[in-house]
This record gives sequence, C-alpha cells and structure tokens, in this order.
Amino acid sequence: MVFMGKKLMVVDDDPFVLITMRELFEPEGFEVFTVSSGQECLEELARGFKGVILMDLMMPHMDGWTTIREIYARGLNQGNVISILTAKGEFDPREEEMKKYIKDYLSKPFDLKPLVETVKKYEVPLT
Repeated sequence: MVFMGKKLMVVDDDPFVLITMRELFEPEGFEVFTVSSGQECLEELARGFKGVILMDLMMPHMDGWTTIREIYARGLNQGNVISILTAKGEFDPREEEMKKYIKDYLSKPFDLKPLVETVKKYEVPLT
C-alpha cells in the first residue's frame, strides 16, 4: 500500500470499527493507525503521531473526553486534528468547554462516503 503522507488514528474499543476504518481509509491514501484505548492513543502520540484522530467517547478505563484532556495536558495536540466518532447521538452539554478541542462531532452509525470526504478536507496544522 502506498500512502500519500496522510495519517489517521482511529481510537475505538470496537474491533469492527477499527477494521472498517482501515478498509475505508487506506484505499484513500491514508496510513491508518488503530488503537483500542485512550492509553494506546497517548502512547502513539508520544511516539510522534501527527495527523487526524477519530476518537470514540465511550471506552472503558479512559473515555474519549478524558483522553482528549490528557492529549492537551501533555502537549500532544500539536500537529493533530481531533474529531469525535461516537454512538452518542448528541453533544453532551456537560462537555461544552471541550468544543474548542475538536473539529467535528460525527455520530455512529455513519455514512461511509460522507465520512471519508469530511476527513479528507481536514487541514492538519504544521508543528
């Protein structure tokens, strides 16, 4: 597989979602990293991942909001765009202050083609 420099990390505890996202985005030229927990996400970021992060909210041990807070607290947000990809239908008003950290709030189930087109338009900031 030849990648055109676009990187995508999918953070989700559902193996089906991880497989689906890889199959969906690799043909579009993305190098896809799949991790099943917030902790694995933080480890991948610490190793230097830069790109788009699709974050599930409902995960055991460390949910998506906690993971995003940790990303910013550790300064691992540079060079990354974070979007929520969740089965929670609506934005949780208790997380209103988190809006500034995320690009989009995408609900599952999602339409595949619009999801790919949305992510392809993201501009990843240079560090």
